[in-house]
Parts: sequence; C-alpha cells; structure tokens
Amino acid sequence: MKRKDLGQHFLIDNNVIQDEIRFANLNINDVVLEIGPGKGALTIPMSKKVKQVIAIEKDKSLYDQLIPIVPNNVKLICADALKVDFSELFNVTKIVSNLPYKISSPITFRLLSNDFEKAILIYQKEFADRMVAKPYTKNYCRLSVGVYYQAFSRILRIVPRTCFSPQPKIESCIVELIPRKKPAFKVKDEQLFFQLTKDLFNHRRKKIKTIIKNKYNIETEIPFSDSRVEMLSPLQIGTICDLISDFQDE
Repeated sequence: MKRKDLGQHFLIDNNVIQDEIRFANLNINDVVLEIGPGKGALTIPMSKKVKQVIAIEKDKSLYDQLIPIVPNNVKLICADALKVDFSELFNVTKIVSNLPYKISSPITFRLLSNDFEKAILIYQKEFADRMVAKPYTKNYCRLSVGVYYQAFSRILRIVPRTCFSPQPKIESCIVELIPRKKPAFKVKDEQLFFQLTKDLFNHRRKKIKTIIKNKYNIETEIPFSDSRVEMLSPLQIGTICDLISDFQDE
C-alpha cells in the first residue's frame, strides 16, 4: 500500500526502467546507490549489471518485502535517506533512483556534497524544469543556481504519469546530474553565497540594491544594483556575494 506521507509513486514501466539503466551506463565495477527502491522494479535489473546496489528504503513494510527477493549483491538499509551518513557509503560510483518527490530538493543537495561519477534521477517535471532553468526564464530560481554551482544537469526524457502506480498529478523527468570537479566559480564565503541566493529569490520582484540594503545593511553602490535576481547569472550572484563578504570583513 502506498504511504502518502512518503510521496510514493511506484514506477511500473519497464521501458523507463531500461532507459534509466542505459543512461547510467552501468558496468560490473559500479557500486550504485538507490534511494527509495520501493518494490524493487529498478533495483533487481540494476543488480544484474553492477558490483553492488545499496538501496535505502524508509518504509519498513517495503523493506521487509524486498529482503527475500533481492539478490546477494543488493545491500538493503532501512532508514530515512535524509539522515543517513552518505560518507560512510561512498565507495558509490553512481546514483540511480526514482526519488520520493517530497524530498527532492534536500536529498539532491545532500548527494551533491559527496563524490560520485553520475546520477540518473527521476523528479517531478516542474522540479526538473526549475533545476535546469536559465536566467530570464520563469523557472529560474534558487534551486537552479545551487545545482549549477555544483553540477552539470540536463533533462534526458519525459516520463508520463501513466508510468507510475498510483499515477502522480503531473509528468516526471529523468535528469542526469554530473558533479563538477570543483564549483562553477570561486566565492570567498560559500555559506554566504547560498544564504544570499536564498535572500535574493525570496524577494525576486525587488531590485538587488533594496534587498542588499535591507538584509545586509549595505548602501554602497554595487554591480547589478538596479537589476532583479532573475536577470543575474549564478556568477553575477557570486560577484555580489564577494563584495558583501568584503564589507563584512572591514
């Protein structure tokens, strides 16, 4: 039975499952992390192509159902993926998952703080559209900037609602994430960069100078001060971040 509180929609379309495996370019040396294996629709076919699958399932009833049906190279962990210490698992080379929709944002950034080659992940389409959005577009947001800073991302294919049971309300997408070897650009204070990005997008209709004055008590003229955040590239947000950092160090 589906648990609504976990945002469960089980993938039932074998063509989509095979596409995920193909996009991941799995091989016998891979150790694959899967979050939310559900009933094992992706877990079992993946296990036939890789060294090991590490599958984290929060739902105890699904975990118990998986134990007798998965092969020996599948390591099952019954836990909340948002609380798992991924650093203890990271001989992981790839991540392939149909992510629970409710944890899409926090789990993505937790994953990107670790080292891996590639992730093939299914998200709701509206989330995926925001993830890959560019400046001057309606979907450009804090998520777009954060993902761009840490990874290369692209939508590989649309997944119709009919590929899941029960059917979600909107379409989904398969997204490829490849972590950058180093951030897209340098900032003096990474924590400040993420906080500034949040502050700017929380007031996206206001001009930059107004937000900087109200949030950081800085009235000195700064670049892009008459712009709004949807007009700024991630690098330009980084430039503003470094100027704020300089003011705070004075």
